[in-house]
This record gives sequence, C-alpha cells and structure tokens, in this order.
Amino acid sequence: MTAQTDTQGSVTTVYKVSGMSCGHCEGAVSGEIAEIAGVGSVQAVASTGEVTVVSETPLDDADVRAAVDEAGFELVGRV
Repeated sequence: MTAQTDTQGSVTTVYKVSGMSCGHCEGAVSGEIAEIAGVGSVQAVASTGEVTVVSETPLDDADVRAAVDEAGFELVGRV
C-alpha cells in the first residue's frame, strides 16, 4: 500500500516497524514520528508492528526512518 490521500486533504500512510512489543514501545515510536513537521496523528500497534500516520502531505521515508531509529526500532517499510 502506498500513501493514500484522504478527502480532507490529508495523507494516511501505514508503515511496518520491527521490535515493538508493548505499549511503551508504541508510545516511543508514536512520540518520535509525531515530531515530524506536518504529522497530524500517529497510531502504533505493537501486536501487528503497524504504524498509521496521518499527515498534511506525504512524508519523506528518510524522516520516518530517522524518527523510528531514534525511538530504538527499525522501519521495515510501507505496508
């Protein structure tokens, strides 16, 4: 799946992150990604490894990778 433009003009992208195992992990990843300019919301789910990001415009994968790395996890790619 690639980034999808919603009717409100926002973009929803789902990423796969490895290494998350609990709510603390979800919070760490969400917190780092939320700091990227233009991000409106982030939902991380440890059980699936999926992180759903809603942003104003498509995000640069390098920025998302850096944020996930900063949280101590690995960005596998887009779902």
